[in-house]
Amino acid sequence: MMAHKTMKEGVVTTLMRGLFALLMLACAGDDALAQNYPSRTIRMIVPFAAGGPTDVIARIVAQKLSETWGQQIYAENVPGGGGNTGIAMAARAPADGYTILVVSTGFLVNPSMYAKVPYDPIKDFAPVTLVASSPNVLSVYPEVRARSVRELIDLIKANPGKYSFAQPGTGSTPHLAGELFKQQYRLDLVTVPFNGAALAVNSTIGGHTPIAFTALPPAMSNIKDGKLRGLAVLSSKRSPALPDVPTNGEAGVPDLESDTLTGIVAPAGTPKEIIERWRNDIAKMVATPEITQRLETLGFAPVANTPEEFGARIKVEVARWGKVVHEANIHAD
Repeated sequence: MMAHKTMKEGVVTTLMRGLFALLMLACAGDDALAQNYPSRTIRMIVPFAAGGPTDVIARIVAQKLSETWGQQIYAENVPGGGGNTGIAMAARAPADGYTILVVSTGFLVNPSMYAKVPYDPIKDFAPVTLVASSPNVLSVYPEVRARSVRELIDLIKANPGKYSFAQPGTGSTPHLAGELFKQQYRLDLVTVPFNGAALAVNSTIGGHTPIAFTALPPAMSNIKDGKLRGLAVLSSKRSPALPDVPTNGEAGVPDLESDTLTGIVAPAGTPKEIIERWRNDIAKMVATPEITQRLETLGFAPVANTPEEFGARIKVEVARWGKVVHEANIHAD
């Protein structure tokens, strides 16, 4: 009986040692992978067509890190499904650091807006960093009597159903900021969707839709030229591009902060050492005057936060915009 017990304990001990050895081998494999990384070409998936801000920022990152690492990083545009097609492709990719996904705000909003999406933004991906962000802007046709956001709220309430706002695309953060504005202040305000920011801005310049919620880049030159009156930059800080336009907090509507994000995530399970290398080298890159200037020309400010900070931001944004989408009953086909 004692011999049987001793033999059983020996088998258990041997199994435990084997499992421990396998664990150490796996850790050593991850360390070796990170130390030799990158040893081949990296694919950076951009889930939109070429030419937009997300694509431009992706190519800036790809170019600079290719130069730093001595390995090619190529941007692959995979448009379709409001970004869902490319995101799903990245979610199914090996978690080895050789497929990286560039995301914008649709990555956070789509799970609430579509009946079914082929990914979970939290479970299927490891956050790397928020590369840069651009605040949204509330502006009006210059002949609108309101010269502040509070005056605009009073004007809309005094004329229920008579005012409308232009937005650049269903589910975009400018659109959702407008819906949040309606919800927070219980406004009878008509939403007018456009297929792109340029059309939304032009409609407001022409006075057809007297109010506009847009991203900063398509609005800033028109506000500077007086074609639009900027009432608030929806950010905690004033934009260097529009220093005379108050923040939403300064304008008396503190809950309206919203921006357009461009970040990087990797398939869940990507080694932490690889994620840290991406984040650290992106932080060094965006801190240079050259890249800062290129981002500011696009209307973006560099961020380069930590994976933990970006992960927390993703959770907050998913919950926040999910609530707005639900209350506004917004659906995408």
